[in-house]
Amino acid sequence: MTTESTPRRTRERSRKNDPVRVQADIMRVATQEFSEKGLSGARIDEIAEKTKTSKRMIYYYFQDKETLYLKALERSYHEVRQQESQLDLDHLAPMEALITLVRFTFEHHIRNPDFIRMVMIENIHHGRFVEQSELIQSMNAGAVNELTKVYERGLAEGIFRPDLEPIELHWQISALSFFNVSNRYTFSHIFRWDQGDAETQQSLKNHVTDMVLRYVLNETGLRAYTA
Repeated sequence: MTTESTPRRTRERSRKNDPVRVQADIMRVATQEFSEKGLSGARIDEIAEKTKTSKRMIYYYFQDKETLYLKALERSYHEVRQQESQLDLDHLAPMEALITLVRFTFEHHIRNPDFIRMVMIENIHHGRFVEQSELIQSMNAGAVNELTKVYERGLAEGIFRPDLEPIELHWQISALSFFNVSNRYTFSHIFRWDQGDAETQQSLKNHVTDMVLRYVLNETGLRAYTA
């Protein structure tokens, strides 16, 4: 004799044989739910339904909702930093490396609005979970270290200004790229400007790149940049 719960138990046993895939699926859906509804609005039962698992299995892997949110936040940061590491900036000339990094950041944020929303939600929580995560702090310190190496190489070549702080430069690149996604809809509706238009986005990316380069380059670098 079977019961209604038998098929679910069978599925759960099958999925437990592939825990990596199960957890990856949970993380993907959880990130979407948290980015759209926030920590308080997201529901574990909805995540379970969309991943065809159960609340029990989610709690088995992630303990509670706050832990799942923290892991989703760490996953969001990990993905952007992992993609940054593949830019291979050490093998590019300093000016080219900076251009590559700016354009990557701008494009990444366009392609990953969930990441932007997750960061916005974490700011609503005053960075409480980021503060708890040594992983996030380590990953982002690594990103600043990479930018520092680019900046120092530019200084050595005599093309970058000598009075800049890499952490501030990282902030400026992030701010320009972040605002493009975080405020897209309000800015577009308020000013009746189709900010999301493909040609507009290409223009904005070019202008952001140009602004950062003109801020960082010294006179020698600017002559090379505009030649």
